Amino acid sequence: MKRLVLLSALVAAALAPAADAASPGDAQGQVRREMRAGTVLPLRQIEQMVLPAMPGMQYLGPEYDPIAMAYRLKFIHEGRVVFVDVDARSGQIISRH
Repeated sequence: MKRLVLLSALVAAALAPAADAASPGDAQGQVRREMRAGTVLPLRQIEQMVLPAMPGMQYLGPEYDPIAMAYRLKFIHEGRVVFVDVDARSGQIISRH
């Protein structure tokens, strides 16, 4: 019986990090639902608007914040990382840092 309890605890502890890893997928699922509902623009459309405004910078990829309803596009230029936050509803650049 003690072994069964110990084994159950070990399995639960091993699965806990997997639940944390699901968080990025949750944001991805959220943005898909919002795109289908028409409340946010697709990432490709956002990229088509923002990337031309970032000449000479290498685009590293996006991240979506469902609470702020904003994309964070990550770039690198001359060894410095630049984040560009974009309103997912309008495509307007919110900040660049």
